[in-house]
Amino acid sequence: MHDWLVDNPEIRAIRVAAADLNGVARGKRMPVRFADKITDSGTRFPMSVLNLDIWGEDIEDSPLVMETGDRDGVLRPTERGFVPMPWLNTPTGLLPIWMFHEDGRPFMGDPRHALAAVQNRFAAKGLTPVVAVELEFFLIDDTGSRLRVPPSPRSGKRRVAGEILSMRTLDAFDDFFTELYDACEAMDIPADTAISESGLGQFEINLMHQADALKAADDSWLFKMLVKGLARKHGFAASFMAKPYPDYAGNGLHMHFSVLDKDGKNIFDDGTEAGTDTLRHAVQGCLAAMPGSMLIFAPHANSYARLVPDAHAPTGIAWAYENRTAAIRIPSGPSAARRIEHRVAGGDVNPYLSIAAVLGAALNGMEDAQDPPAPITGNAYAQELEQVPGTWEDAMVAFADSPHIARIFDAELIRNMNMTKRQEARYMAELTLDEQTEIYLDSV
Repeated sequence: MHDWLVDNPEIRAIRVAAADLNGVARGKRMPVRFADKITDSGTRFPMSVLNLDIWGEDIEDSPLVMETGDRDGVLRPTERGFVPMPWLNTPTGLLPIWMFHEDGRPFMGDPRHALAAVQNRFAAKGLTPVVAVELEFFLIDDTGSRLRVPPSPRSGKRRVAGEILSMRTLDAFDDFFTELYDACEAMDIPADTAISESGLGQFEINLMHQADALKAADDSWLFKMLVKGLARKHGFAASFMAKPYPDYAGNGLHMHFSVLDKDGKNIFDDGTEAGTDTLRHAVQGCLAAMPGSMLIFAPHANSYARLVPDAHAPTGIAWAYENRTAAIRIPSGPSAARRIEHRVAGGDVNPYLSIAAVLGAALNGMEDAQDPPAPITGNAYAQELEQVPGTWEDAMVAFADSPHIARIFDAELIRNMNMTKRQEARYMAELTLDEQTEIYLDSV
């Protein structure tokens, strides 16, 4: 029997799952006795399963379906191995998997392979990106006709207000957060600081920096699954959707990164607050790719409700030192930790695609060695800046046409993503905002 299961004899079932283009887990449930077979030989399901729309439906006219006879891919375990699923009543082990062709080639429509390809570009240059993410989410009472902040498990009262860095709000949901941190420890997710954010029942948890972009994305994907599952266990919902409440700030997924050379030195650090030329080249790569990347950073109809001025979500394409109104921020602090913070993505993103888009854009800039415009100062919302695409349609066009995106992602993934979002947009146009919220609340 698999070693992890020997060490965890209470496990009664296993699941295998991969992330589709929307970051939704797709997979199978099976008895524990299949564990050795799965870890040795993998499993199979149609390649089209990683290219479903947000409802889990096939993409019309997709070449992955009828044109190829809906061919199977081979799903193999990732490096992580089994992790527990603490939000389920039945003790269960989850095995993350990713998709390959029959001959062993990666299926490049798999978002995890998209990130692996970017990481391999860095490795070919003797470089290693160091990545951390900050994930925002809402705890929500969705039992009634409208979304509300859950009542405090301690007092039974609802605090209908933004509670920025409120210790009282953290204390109110302490049982949930204690169980969440215990679960992160069991799942090897490096959860760091938790804070109460500015929305109704909104929180943020940071995941620590690590020199493995794939693991950082795995951690983010599993964390989102964990938070949503554990919240339901506690009697409320958790959602990473971009904008569940129109009058409050939405959810972001901010990403911090630096880059190490083969000797372990941070190539963004020159001993000053300004950072190196390489840092500025990476910034320019991120700025240049930003319009084309918006379909990754804002992948859903609801995503664009978040991207409005003065709402803690950047709309202008600019960078700055220690300025949270800018899309790209260079944080202050010790020069050895000099890094870039990319602040555009919503909480509803697929972490594999979002991290790939940021790192791929930065590497494009490092290869091109072009300087960015001068960093801004002051309020970015009040300045005349080029704006990110403000609608889903504009983002789709920019993604399809961007030469920067073509350098980052395989043509098959670009095609699949475009077809997916076009189909979703047709169907979403027929739904009310409440109906859209119902599908996004748990899905993303």
